[in-house]
Amino acid sequence: MKSRWLIIFLCVFSFSFAQTLPKVSSGSIKRIENFKSRFIASRNIDIWLPEGYNTTKKYNVVYMHDGQMLFDSTQTWNKKEWKVDEVFSELIKENRMENCIVVAIWNNGNERISEYFPDKIFGQLDDMTGKKFSEKYCNGKSANGDNYLKFIVTELKPYIDTNFSTKRDKDHTFMIGSSMGGLISVYAICEYPEIFGGVACMSTAWLSFFEPNYAIPAATFEYLKKNLPSPSGHKIYMDYGTGESDNVYTLTQSFIDLIAKGKGYNESNYLSKVYDKAIHDEVSWSKRLSFPIEFLMPKIQPQKPASGKIDLFESFPSKFITERDVEVWLPEGYSPKKKYAVLYMHDGQMLFDASTTWNHQS
Repeated sequence: MKSRWLIIFLCVFSFSFAQTLPKVSSGSIKRIENFKSRFIASRNIDIWLPEGYNTTKKYNVVYMHDGQMLFDSTQTWNKKEWKVDEVFSELIKENRMENCIVVAIWNNGNERISEYFPDKIFGQLDDMTGKKFSEKYCNGKSANGDNYLKFIVTELKPYIDTNFSTKRDKDHTFMIGSSMGGLISVYAICEYPEIFGGVACMSTAWLSFFEPNYAIPAATFEYLKKNLPSPSGHKIYMDYGTGESDNVYTLTQSFIDLIAKGKGYNESNYLSKVYDKAIHDEVSWSKRLSFPIEFLMPKIQPQKPASGKIDLFESFPSKFITERDVEVWLPEGYSPKKKYAVLYMHDGQMLFDASTTWNHQS
């Protein structure tokens, strides 16, 4: 029991408050020290900007928990890291994901578990179970996940959108976390479906080890049955490694899979994966981080027409809406010396090439 607790929680605790910036292999880090909040204690925020960041362009935004564990193993308590800069940079360079910035939100040490625990799930526990969990893992405090999310949505996100070149709508705003960070991430898309278009929940802590071992998972299932958002315009990624436990993750994630399926999710917007022998640590998460990233923010490849040709205008800018790709199909034998009728069509990525569309239709 003790070792399982250490694996699930302590591995992402960090009391390393060194003020030197993480060293990254690509891109750059901007730090906001001791970002103030009305809802939770102040903390550092590290913003990773990709190579060639340019304020004339707009970028997707990924909010990630346990921010001090993401970039530089020389500054983490366990000398492990997610390798976020390496993974994201490689995917961007290989044109496999949309360009983005990463907002790394530091956890606050002893407050981490209460901040990552959803209030509405905690509120479903019987008094004895809630009290036991609070005393053992939350320093006697109740869940504080609602305030943590209010901080992100009403204070941090407006600051990021004001001071960085971002795409502000939900279709370009994502959240990623592991363990308890996975739990608060799926809670975030339920509570704020208009803010977050997709979440990745890696090795989510369903807390089935806590006695009685059904109580917290049952409360979580009940909450998700009622509150999981519509699959329209949302994506959810779930995973676990078989090296993390025996059958606990298999049972809990399979229940989540059923709930998602019952809500209408399918392979285009819900991905559930199992990684053989993967354990509960930053090295394991870094090795598979590319899967949720490509799932949430895939780079749509240019379409190949059966005849004629396509001119691609990537990230076409606008004063009125978020920038987007525009493809112009030119008929066989097109000549600038001639004049042509013009047909404007919506859902442009679905028109020409079934191999590039989400449902393999065109």
